[in-house]
Amino acid sequence: MVDRNLLREFDVGEDELRSEIEQSLSHEKVSDLASLFEQTGQVFEVGHILSGRIIDVVGDNVVVDVGYKSEGLVPLNEWDDGEKPLPGQPIEVLLEGLEDEGGEILLSKRKAARIRGWERVTSECKEGDVVTGMVTRKIKGGLLVDIGVNVFLPASQVDIRRPGDIADYIGKQIQCKILKIDESRRN
Repeated sequence: MVDRNLLREFDVGEDELRSEIEQSLSHEKVSDLASLFEQTGQVFEVGHILSGRIIDVVGDNVVVDVGYKSEGLVPLNEWDDGEKPLPGQPIEVLLEGLEDEGGEILLSKRKAARIRGWERVTSECKEGDVVTGMVTRKIKGGLLVDIGVNVFLPASQVDIRRPGDIADYIGKQIQCKILKIDESRRN
């Protein structure tokens, strides 16, 4: 909307105004803006991973700039205990939602790391490969082993003979053979 009183105050003529607007919106300049946007390589669609930079920590959220029209928020609890988000630090995040009630976009560091880890495992490993990982915890029916992503090791496959307490393996590096990769379920 044009404020005619403001334009009169600066003594801008109607012809001069129209000329400036046409020049500003000329096809050449608009295509320059579009090419600048495309150069960022960011796709602002829910479910895509974006590169950004930490701006600040405010309360229980980390404010991240990903080049969108508004900043995004990542819950502070997505950082491990020893890890601290620092302003200026680069970060990869998953776009979970566009503009909540506060006008920010919703981002997840943890989900982006999980997706990148899965991509790395599936590109580097195949069924039958032997991998090394750290046993992180005991769950129903077996163990979780971190090989870049958490994978399930059935209790029946932990050793040649089933050990008395598979919890003894927690915190230990073990070698495992990949029996099956289910890409559709990321399992």
